Amino acid sequence: MLKKTLLIAALSAGLMASVIKMDLNAKYGANNFHTKGAEKFAKLVAKYTNNTVQITVHAGSSLVKGNPLKAVKDGTVALTDMFIPFTSGGGKVFGISALPFIANSYADAYRLYQISKPAYEKTFKKWNQKLLYAVSWPPSGLYTKKPIKSIADFKGLKTRTYDKNSATFINMAGGSAVALAWGEVYSALRTGMVNSVVTSSASGKDGKFWEVLDYFTKINYAYPLQAVTINLDYWNALSKPQQQAILKAAKETEKAQWQASKDEDKIALKTLAEHGMKISDATPQLKKSLDEIANKMLKQYLEDASPMIKKIFKEYRK
Repeated sequence: MLKKTLLIAALSAGLMASVIKMDLNAKYGANNFHTKGAEKFAKLVAKYTNNTVQITVHAGSSLVKGNPLKAVKDGTVALTDMFIPFTSGGGKVFGISALPFIANSYADAYRLYQISKPAYEKTFKKWNQKLLYAVSWPPSGLYTKKPIKSIADFKGLKTRTYDKNSATFINMAGGSAVALAWGEVYSALRTGMVNSVVTSSASGKDGKFWEVLDYFTKINYAYPLQAVTINLDYWNALSKPQQQAILKAAKETEKAQWQASKDEDKIALKTLAEHGMKISDATPQLKKSLDEIANKMLKQYLEDASPMIKKIFKEYRK
């Protein structure tokens, strides 16, 4: 209660000074396209609010080492971006974008996001924050030391996965899922603690996976979302024109970043290939086996899902 009182007092002081200054915690490094998107968003906010709202982006999770959802809820930081599927506290809702093979293209991923958006907003509101925008990562693929042509090739894989869904998927496919923080992945690959990773072309590029792995199979596992939120106490302290300006900046950023994700995928795949990584699509045999696993997972996921989530998939399947 004291923290909230102090926060409101600080905001009021900022309003009297005609300038609100806020910090945005960006999970990834300065060169990551999501972080660059946050920088663009901050510039647009300054522009559309006539510099009455100024956002400073801090890359590399320098402001938040723990759960970003809790950090924004408590007002430890005003804004943050977060990898939704990996963020604890969101329950089944936060796992939607990371379900395997539900979306088969960027168009599918965007449509699923639009249908799911009210559920995301409702969940974020419970955590005292407002969703400003969300953007898909390039589709997740499988990085390995050996070629993956059939389901039998999953045997012996020790795979770093990024959420409960991807862990279940790898285990059902015959591999062994390993939970690791992103910062530990490269060294784990070096030591053999893991020998494969489920992630995007962009993350593989940023992580220089060609130094430790040889193959990238484009299984198009999922199009998981990265979101940017703002603490509701900060949000409610802003004037209506400032709020409208921020929403305008968020809308423009979201549109530009979905295109940036597509562009990043092309750039990343080119970079991986240039460094000697062998890139291939999933074979028909492999795709059939993986689709069977995905269908089982969706059925299990929906068994105890809320009516809100079941409605999302009913709408999406139309």
